[in-house]
Amino acid sequence: MGLFAAASLLPRRPKGRKQSVLVLPGFVASDMSTIPLRASLRRLGHRAVGWKLGRNLGPTKAIFDGIHRRLDEEAQHAQHPVTVVGWSLGGVYARLLAQERPDLVHQVISLGSPFNIGASDRTTVSPLWDALHSRGEFVRDRESLDLDEIPVPSTSIYTTTDGVVSWQSCIQTEHDHAENTRVYGSHCGLGVNVAAATVIADRLAQPRNHWRPFEPSGAMARLFPAEPDQ
Repeated sequence: MGLFAAASLLPRRPKGRKQSVLVLPGFVASDMSTIPLRASLRRLGHRAVGWKLGRNLGPTKAIFDGIHRRLDEEAQHAQHPVTVVGWSLGGVYARLLAQERPDLVHQVISLGSPFNIGASDRTTVSPLWDALHSRGEFVRDRESLDLDEIPVPSTSIYTTTDGVVSWQSCIQTEHDHAENTRVYGSHCGLGVNVAAATVIADRLAQPRNHWRPFEPSGAMARLFPAEPDQ
């Protein structure tokens, strides 16, 4: 079910205090892809902004300099740490930002982000990734990153019918401030997935310093399948 089709559901979610949210797009995508998600968060009163860096063509110096700059700008505007939401590769960047600038990141929410992908693992977009990597512009590689644990609260939203990356690569080690939440859907649909948007809205509604795991209730519970055996 898409956000537009189920838009009437989102205002029923708790609004909480207004939050600043930086939304990072997936591989080869741009801010255009996150317009529906950002619009739904604005309806709840949050300041949801894009990254303003054009297409996400991989971990280049321009991208890394840009996301650090955007995080600085939003934290200065908010006068407190901000939530970073990342879709696919955007979620990998979000976790890296949390590791490098935990003073500016309140929490991370990722959508189908393969932050635990192995160096030799392949995805359906690996040929395109390889082609861009061959230009020699990437400044980070999988071997240099360990993003399983980050120093801020984190929610990884994933689907076992992803279709682009392995869902196992989107799973983080759970602890008091880290959770994995399964939804129905596809990788390319996570940015317009009402269950994913419900989780994000719930996470943003929490009081600062009072993080708790997401627990669906009532009619919304049917949108969230049980966690699979790994």
